[in-house]
Amino acid sequence: MQHAALLDAARALLDEGGFAALTFPALAERTGLARSSVYEYFRSRAAVVEELCAVDLPAWVAEVENAMAAVEDPAGKIAAYVHRQLELVGDRTHRVVVAISTGELDAGARERIRAAHGRIVELVVSALADLGHPDPMLVASLVQGMVDAAVRRIECGADGREVTAATLGLVLGGVAEVRLPEPAPEPADEAGEPAVDQPADELSPTA
Repeated sequence: MQHAALLDAARALLDEGGFAALTFPALAERTGLARSSVYEYFRSRAAVVEELCAVDLPAWVAEVENAMAAVEDPAGKIAAYVHRQLELVGDRTHRVVVAISTGELDAGARERIRAAHGRIVELVVSALADLGHPDPMLVASLVQGMVDAAVRRIECGADGREVTAATLGLVLGGVAEVRLPEPAPEPADEAGEPAVDQPADELSPTA
């Protein structure tokens, strides 16, 4: 019970004041516990952050995964992948993750964040493969790059609906069909045969 209360207090502090607001005195005040009692659950602020990453990041990934699972066709799954991530920008869990990422993290927290980001990208790989992309992991990384840029725009105050509509248009327009460029045909001579390069001395007029 107190462990969960401490985590919820940590989320509230991160949401309200950023990484700098997460201190043991603040946690003790929020939960009504003595500071020594807080240390019984977490040895350091880094331990609190790592625990939040362990709990909240998988839940964030699951939100996107569930939205994709509700759609059958590959393009619809990609749209759900983009749309749900941008919907979550206003969610407290997202704001907490953003606040955490601005702080000095230990190796455990950094690894959990990297793993969650990698898991998010992997979610869309199979849908891209179904659309015929020869390198779906590369395209998935590029799609996530667009999503990340859209997230930053919304965080900076841009209208979420407009940003979402623009991002969906760009992403779906870019991944809907795979059209690889065809190699250019070789130039043909007057007889319709491909031109063959001749040595320079053969091209010179005879005496």
